[in-house]
Amino acid sequence: MGSIIHTSHIVITRENGPTRKAMIRGFKDPIYYGVHGGIKKFYKVDPEEEHAATLDHMVGAVGG
Repeated sequence: MGSIIHTSHIVITRENGPTRKAMIRGFKDPIYYGVHGGIKKFYKVDPEEEHAATLDHMVGAVGG
């Protein structure tokens, strides 16, 4: 088995409704997750501010 090359240290907190804030060790600015477009329509929510969903970040990571 190979050796571990990186361990992520992330704290995620719920801000308001579907909005979540992720603080990633090593970065001063938070990353916000939430809902938008078809996702907010599916869940029938209307957030104060739209943010990319966790699904968007996962797809971006796999594609990148």
